[in-house]
Amino acid sequence: MNHRPILLGIVGDSGAGKTTLTSGIAQILGQENITVIGTDDYHRYDRLQRTEIGITALHPDCNYLDIMQQHLTLLRSGQPILKPIYNHNTGTFDPPQYIKPNKFIIVEGLLGYSTPALRECYDVKVYLAPQESIRYGWKIKRDILNRGYTEAQVLTELEKREADSAQFIQPQRQWADLAIVFYPPSHEAEVSSGHLNVKLILRPTISHPDLSKIVASQSSDEPPTIRLTLDRDMGKPVDVLEVDAQANRDAVKVLGRMICNDLPELHSFCDREIDPNLGKITDTTGAILQSYPLALTQLLITYHMLKATQNYH
Repeated sequence: MNHRPILLGIVGDSGAGKTTLTSGIAQILGQENITVIGTDDYHRYDRLQRTEIGITALHPDCNYLDIMQQHLTLLRSGQPILKPIYNHNTGTFDPPQYIKPNKFIIVEGLLGYSTPALRECYDVKVYLAPQESIRYGWKIKRDILNRGYTEAQVLTELEKREADSAQFIQPQRQWADLAIVFYPPSHEAEVSSGHLNVKLILRPTISHPDLSKIVASQSSDEPPTIRLTLDRDMGKPVDVLEVDAQANRDAVKVLGRMICNDLPELHSFCDREIDPNLGKITDTTGAILQSYPLALTQLLITYHMLKATQNYH
């Protein structure tokens, strides 16, 4: 590698959409250039032990945060690690895996920003905060289809985790460079995974591209589907980019061109049409849809990852 690995953190509560966000970023950058680290692998206890002790996976005491920090520091310096493996299907641990760092490392999980030492490991920090009703629906669907739970079991687990989520997960939002809030187009609208608005909360902790160009590119004959405003989040001033569910492919192309102009490293992406997997979502009926608000979000995060590489050539 001609620069040290670039680390992206994606933190959010269980079922917040971390893996979906990661998959689109990997599509842009190339799977061969990405190492993904799931911090659930650093659980201290298996599922049965957690039940016996009466602790949730969201509690810091249920995780080896010191080992996680040590491993991220090693990966950031280009060194391999022997990573533990937590098996979500069985609720137990599999043999550890030898992991080599790649050009880009995406670290997704629950407690990635919970200590100052962990926060120092990342080049870009993202926090996912979908509306709670949406997150609940996503978690229920995932845990039933992929992890063998019943709906009643998922709802019971969500209730158990509420206090720890409020105390340990949600406060990490303050450390993010970019907070992402998916929400339905209206309070009356039926929640559908593929048709959601997104609010991108941009903190001045990193340098964001001139997103006013995307707003200005919209037709003046129709109500704007993308808006850029000033606001406050967790008591601090922020820029906010709101993208409605009705945003179309043209907006994605505009952001794509901006990235290409700023970052020639992305030439392979610039030379082709928008990847059909970008913004891909499976809705509540199982249909595959393309969400342009999600695609824009994935592009913006990719921009920051590539921008970070320029500092280390």
